[in-house]
Amino acid sequence: MILAGKTAFVTGASRGIGAAIAVGLAENGADLVISDLPQQAADLDKVLGRITATGRTGRILHLDVTDKAAIEAAVAEVGQIDILVNNAGILIPKRLEDLDEKTWDAHFNVNAKGVLLVSNAVLPQMRARKAGRIINIASIAARQGVPTQGHYAATKAVDLTLTRVYAQETGMDGITVNAICPGIILTEMGKENLGSQAAMDHWSNVAALKRLGDPDDIVGPAVFFASDMSRFVTGQALNVCGGIYFH
Repeated sequence: MILAGKTAFVTGASRGIGAAIAVGLAENGADLVISDLPQQAADLDKVLGRITATGRTGRILHLDVTDKAAIEAAVAEVGQIDILVNNAGILIPKRLEDLDEKTWDAHFNVNAKGVLLVSNAVLPQMRARKAGRIINIASIAARQGVPTQGHYAATKAVDLTLTRVYAQETGMDGITVNAICPGIILTEMGKENLGSQAAMDHWSNVAALKRLGDPDDIVGPAVFFASDMSRFVTGQALNVCGGIYFH
């Protein structure tokens, strides 16, 4: 129980990677605060049940990560947060030349500004305690871009830059900031974006491990970054992709 006594806050935790990380942190001893949009309430309830089944406590926040005032109020109400996982994100595939401003802005508001707003809300208490862990869920798309996902890849590249700069700006206060770059993970969103069994088979063959990822494959790296095992690691981005990308 390497996270015993810690409280973790995971955004976008109603399903997929966020849900897996939240449950995984609980299995390793952390109490959880999980959030997502109000329309994801039923899924959040299911995740909360999985958390409490581990013997840890959990709390739900219905929260839009683009709403600065709501974020600050929620963080103040929750109290101590030792581990922050910025996981909330959206992806609506479109070719860049077909991209409208509304879609562009929505992706940057959730995927990039959301990381900024939630991190800034949590950082003062971490600084006061001279301790904290921030984990940003990026993507290997940030490494080189992906057709029909250029806007999404751009937001995730912003997240990698935020990770590096936050690490430099907070390290003197005992806070580490790292990123995880998942590859193709078979979440609901991942399956929708692949679109066909043929696409799944193609990327399975491309991967060195000859399979695509499961949300639980992201849990180990998240626990590592959340724990003291990574106490001398900050500003880094770890590819968790089964060997699709090598850099």
